[in-house]
Parts: sequence; structure tokens; C-alpha cells
Amino acid sequence: MCLVSAAPVPVEKPVLTMLDHLDRGNWELRVRGDEARVERICLDNGRRLIQLRHPQLRCEQVVLDDGASEVTVQYTCKGQGYGRTHIRRETNSLVQIDSQGIANGFPFSFAAEARRTGECRG
Repeated sequence: MCLVSAAPVPVEKPVLTMLDHLDRGNWELRVRGDEARVERICLDNGRRLIQLRHPQLRCEQVVLDDGASEVTVQYTCKGQGYGRTHIRRETNSLVQIDSQGIANGFPFSFAAEARRTGECRG
């Protein structure tokens, strides 16, 4: 008689799925504090919010926290700087962002509210 052990196979959950559920479109970032300003971006993927001070750079990312409504990611862009970003989702069209690091040889630190404002305009 042969006994086969059916050990449970761990199922990997997709990483950063909270960001994948954010609404695509035009978003307005209201940066708070000393450098208060408004930025606008066309968001095709919520993951872009991780590297706002290092856009379009290929950086190595390490996910520190991956929850249903909050994520924290640390990233390093070889020779270009690094950052650590925490994003908290209130709704799929409203998030709070805290990010700090080094970009272009200078430190940055900001807190912002990002809100979807409509469709992207071509």
C-alpha cells in the first residue's frame, strides 16, 4: 500500500495588487508642507505612484508592506538615488502618499494627497 501525503502548496498572492486596483486617468497630487504645490499626472498604472521623484527609471524595488489598503516600497536606482514610499488607499480614486529619499543628489521628503480628477487628455 502506498501512502501519498497531500501537503498544502503555498499560493503566492500577487504583489502590490492594491495599486493595480486604483482608477486609471488624470490624477492631481496636492503636496503638503513647505513645498506645497499641485502636480498633475496621467496615471495608467497605480505603481507609478511609488517612484514619483524617479519617473521612468528602472529601479530595484523591495516591498516592505503589502496590505489590502496600504503598501510600503523601498527602491534603489543605481547611480540615480533611492526612495521609500508609503501609499494608503482611501478609495480607488483617492490615496495618501508619503515619500522620502535622494533624487538628483538632493534629499526629498513629501506628503501628498492624490485624487483622480477625470480622464487623461491626449
